Amino acid sequence: MLFRNLSLFRFSPAVAATLGELETALDAHRLRPCGPLELATHGFVSPLGRLQGALTRTLQGCVLFSAGNEDKLLPAVVINAELGRRIQARAEELGRPVGGRERKRMKQELVDELLPRAFARPSQLPGYLDLAQGWAVLDTASRKAAEAAISGLREALGSFPALPLAAERAPRLVMTEWLTARRLPEGLELGDECELREATGNAGAIARCRRQALDADEVQEHLRAGKQVAQLGLVFDGRIAFVLGEDLVLRRLKFLDVIQEELNQQAPDSAEAELDARFALMALELRRVFDKLDTWFGLPRPQDA
Repeated sequence: MLFRNLSLFRFSPAVAATLGELETALDAHRLRPCGPLELATHGFVSPLGRLQGALTRTLQGCVLFSAGNEDKLLPAVVINAELGRRIQARAEELGRPVGGRERKRMKQELVDELLPRAFARPSQLPGYLDLAQGWAVLDTASRKAAEAAISGLREALGSFPALPLAAERAPRLVMTEWLTARRLPEGLELGDECELREATGNAGAIARCRRQALDADEVQEHLRAGKQVAQLGLVFDGRIAFVLGEDLVLRRLKFLDVIQEELNQQAPDSAEAELDARFALMALELRRVFDKLDTWFGLPRPQDA
């Protein structure tokens, strides 16, 4: 259990102080299977991927949880094909075209008929709350999915004022300066990919580089032409690699060999113990990364509840 993408939010010490009963709050919103006529259900599952069992695990001042979903698989192409057949048969029976209102009614009847037989697809989105430092961390690069998980916490807790990151220093300008000057903060190294965009925004030309030395002249030529860094591959302290976006989402997160070796040296005697060991190490490593993000871009922790 090592996260692959990171969407981040921040919350205040006052909010952290209210999270002592998180397990109880989430238990009242545990994921349940879809009913016969439900398209989807949402809730929380065990971090071990089970519907039953504890919904949180707390280590190193961080609380691990997992938002779960169950969605019925009812492809539109299946519905439309069967609906078309039924509409044609109905038109032949009536001797006239089927009107819009009747088409809508027939479609709803078809969906109601197919839903009980549709397969349900479970999914989960892991996340954790760093109570000591005020970070809410979701394992996704999708803003929509991250917001949905935070909304689930708000619903369970009654209130959870976690805020999206608001950088004091524009990440695009900071990363462009790093790459233009070919000088990064201590502990950072360039990776092998980047995305460069016109300074005017997202409507202009885009240059994407992968498996490319980012200090090469070809990259510098794009920068001299006025492009700015929208995403930048980085390696932190020789331990973690990621692509940092101007939205401060960390994509394609990878824990490098030195961390993998540390994990391999452990000998957990159960799935729970292995999960705890991986989570504790990951949370401590990422806390160091988040501290640096705050230093580089200015991401102050909210102080009001």
